[in-house]
Amino acid sequence: MSKPWTLDDMPSQQGRTILVTGTGGLGFEDALAFARAGGEVILAGRNPAKGADAVRQINEIVPRAAVTFERVDLGHLASIEALALRLKRSRDRLDVLINNAGVMTPPRRKTTQDGFELQFGTNYLGHFALTAHLLPLLSQGHVPRVVTLSSIAARGSKVAINFDDLQAERDYKPMPVYGQSKLACLMFALELQRRSEMNAWGITSLAAHPGISRTDLLHNEPGRRSAQGLLRSLMWFLFQPPAQGALPTLFAATSPDAVGGGYYGPDRLGETRGHPTEALIPPQARETHVAKRLWDISEQLIDTSYETQFSAETRSIPPTQPLVREG
Repeated sequence: MSKPWTLDDMPSQQGRTILVTGTGGLGFEDALAFARAGGEVILAGRNPAKGADAVRQINEIVPRAAVTFERVDLGHLASIEALALRLKRSRDRLDVLINNAGVMTPPRRKTTQDGFELQFGTNYLGHFALTAHLLPLLSQGHVPRVVTLSSIAARGSKVAINFDDLQAERDYKPMPVYGQSKLACLMFALELQRRSEMNAWGITSLAAHPGISRTDLLHNEPGRRSAQGLLRSLMWFLFQPPAQGALPTLFAATSPDAVGGGYYGPDRLGETRGHPTEALIPPQARETHVAKRLWDISEQLIDTSYETQFSAETRSIPPTQPLVREG
């Protein structure tokens, strides 16, 4: 990029409806930026008290902001479907979906309400299901975009989709399992773009990562007294502020220079901090046969087909033109 991208470069979001998962940290910064740019923002999260507080803070910063809270538990498929049904009843379109919320490295294996390993089930599978259920609204949006959050944890040479132990039932190691969940998120974003182009869904799918940012993820799961928590507390100066970490997501969601199938992250110190730029896509994320297999298994796990969600009624509406990477 010719110059560092900042919020001053963010286009107006007037007339656009944006859903962001996660009410704190990066999700809050995303929602605040969209509200400042004039968008209608839906903050979706599990905790109504935290959601109400986030809405209050945004309204204090941006008077008359169009921001609301919707409850959703990304670890519960019924909650995800219920959110989608509420939105379908109250809106005729959705322009931007930010798949942001997540959990990181609980020291012991935990499961979602549906029995999936917590990190895989929340970070990846919950967002896979949410996007599927919102597909009809997205397909009717104005130049709709889906941005899914990955992580630099996805790029290790040993990070892979372990189909033999997808739910880490036999061998649970917190960080490798977290890396798998974030690799799955990146592969999903790339595969969604391919399928959108192939099936004329009219949706642009992109991925982003925040580098290393000062969010509550490390404290919320391992705890402040864990090795990760102590690193986060004592080495705070290594972590960039959440508002800076949110920039790659906001670039992917709004910039005319962001392209379908693109992956964006910070531009300095091995993509750990800085301003948005094209991020390195690890070789394993480009394995389309693995992405297809993961997609098929994921549809089975959530008992929902993207083709079914993209109904005959939706197909009758001319799709918007997706942003396509040239070359």
